[in-house]
Amino acid sequence: MITRRNIPYLLIAPALLGFAVFKAYPILAAAYISLTTGAGAARGFAGLDNYARLAADPLFWTSLGNTALILVVQVPIMLFLALLLSLGLNSPFVRLRGVWRLGVFMPSLTGLVAYGVMFSVILSKESGLLNWLLGFFGIERIDWLGSPFWARIAIVIALTWHYTGYTAVIYLAGLQSIPRELYEAAMVDGAGAARRFWSITIPQLRPILLLTVVLSTIGTLQLFDEPFVLTGGGPDNTTLTISLYLYQNGFRYFDFGYAAAIAYALTLMVAGFGLLQIKLTGGRK
Repeated sequence: MITRRNIPYLLIAPALLGFAVFKAYPILAAAYISLTTGAGAARGFAGLDNYARLAADPLFWTSLGNTALILVVQVPIMLFLALLLSLGLNSPFVRLRGVWRLGVFMPSLTGLVAYGVMFSVILSKESGLLNWLLGFFGIERIDWLGSPFWARIAIVIALTWHYTGYTAVIYLAGLQSIPRELYEAAMVDGAGAARRFWSITIPQLRPILLLTVVLSTIGTLQLFDEPFVLTGGGPDNTTLTISLYLYQNGFRYFDFGYAAAIAYALTLMVAGFGLLQIKLTGGRK
C-alpha cells in the first residue's frame, strides 16, 4: 500500500536495486573469488593462498614499483605545470582567456584509448613526429616505446599532456574564489608578488592542492589505459602497472582468483590514500 511514509523508499528503490545488482554483488563476488583457485566446475576454496602468493610474487612487486615510480615522477610535474597554467590563465593581463582556458582543458576530453593511439604514432621510432622534430637538431632517433628508460618517459609525457589541463582548471576555480581584498591589503602593506603568492595564494589553495594530490595518486595507482595501449607493459615489464597486471591475470591467463586478490590489494591501497585525505583535510572548511 502506497502511503506518504513509504513514498520516499519507493523513489530510492530503483537506485538501491541498481547498487545492489551492479555494485554490491560484484564486490562480494570478487571477495569470494579471491579466496578460490581454478575455473568453472574445478573452482575450489583456497583460503588466503592467493594473498600469500601475492606477497611472494616478484612480478606483482615489479608492477607496484613501476606504478610508484610513475607516481613520484609524473604527479609532481603535472601538479606544478597545472599550477603555473592556472596562474597564467587567471592573470588579467592575458587576452582571450576563455579561448586559452578551453584549449588547456581540451586534452582531458580526449578518450583514453584515442589519445594513447595518438601518442603511439607520435612516439614511433621510425615515423614518429617527435623523432622527426628531434632530427632537425641533429639528435638521433629515440626508441620511445622500445627502450625500458624511454618507455617510462613516454608514459609520463602522455599522462602529463592529458591531465595537466584538467588539474589546472580545478586550480583556476580555487584561485577565482580567493577574495581580492586579501591581495589588495597585502599590497598596501608593501608585500611583493612572491610574498603574496606564498602567504596568500598557497594557503588559500591548500585544500585544493591536497585534493588534487590525493586524486592524482589514486588515479596513478589505477593506471591502465596508457601502458596497455602504448607499451603493453613492456619492454621487459618496465611499464607494467598493478591494474595492467590484474588485467593480464584475469583476461589473458584466466586466473580469476589471483586477479581478484590483486584487485583487493589495489583497493586497500586506494582506500588508504582516501583515509589519508580525510585525515589531512578533516575539519577544514
